Amino acid sequence: MDHECLTCIPKRLPTEAANAAAETAIRINPLNRAPVERLSRVIPGLSNSKAYIAILTTKYWHTNGVKLTVGFLDNPQQDLRDRIILHMNAWSKTAKVQFTESNVDPQVRIARAGGQEGGYWSYLGTDVLSIDKNSPTMNLEGFTMNTPDSEFYRVVRHETGHTLGCPHEHMRAQLVAKIDPAKAIKYFEATQGWSEEEIRQQVLTPIEESSLRGTAYADQSSIMCYQIPGTITKDGKPIPGGMDIDKSDYDFIGLIYPK
Repeated sequence: MDHECLTCIPKRLPTEAANAAAETAIRINPLNRAPVERLSRVIPGLSNSKAYIAILTTKYWHTNGVKLTVGFLDNPQQDLRDRIILHMNAWSKTAKVQFTESNVDPQVRIARAGGQEGGYWSYLGTDVLSIDKNSPTMNLEGFTMNTPDSEFYRVVRHETGHTLGCPHEHMRAQLVAKIDPAKAIKYFEATQGWSEEEIRQQVLTPIEESSLRGTAYADQSSIMCYQIPGTITKDGKPIPGGMDIDKSDYDFIGLIYPK
């Protein structure tokens, strides 16, 4: 049986802010720097393309640990705030990661908005530092204490993975190759109302593997992987996606932010 597809869209900075954000990411963690010299041998003119280099720059925090403050823009009840932060801190099982609530200039700002800015999303890693302090860096549309616990595992932990700098696992070349483009475009247009351009960006364009600090093989059960239905894959088999942080996720985040 196909799983319901988790449709999270990591927010991207506007072009005019991307270069400065890339410089910030490299300053915070020099390992974020894109492998320009190596890639320039296969991508002519890359060394002169600041925009493309900014895209290839990863956004992980410093390797001596992540300690980020969290605020809630719509002032939800305390038990909901505690529950969300509890799931954010699930990543600390194997990594030096800590999220704590604060009302004073929180670095991670959570909203539950609907409408045009609704859905589930987060900015990627250090990009949250480039967002206006009165604006959200993560959105959990409609989350309340009545939201099923499985959604806290599936959605909150996924979005927190983005906040820690993790991209979507299903956009690795091994998994993108399994998807039928025509079927995917039709599916996401019908179910999400996305344009063809959005679908190509979010589902059909693989991440440049040489810019990744990831596992050797794509993990179809990663919390960072969409649940892709078999109706849009070339072999009819679904990509199961992750309903919770799995061992591969824990191993990876422990390498990025070692205790």
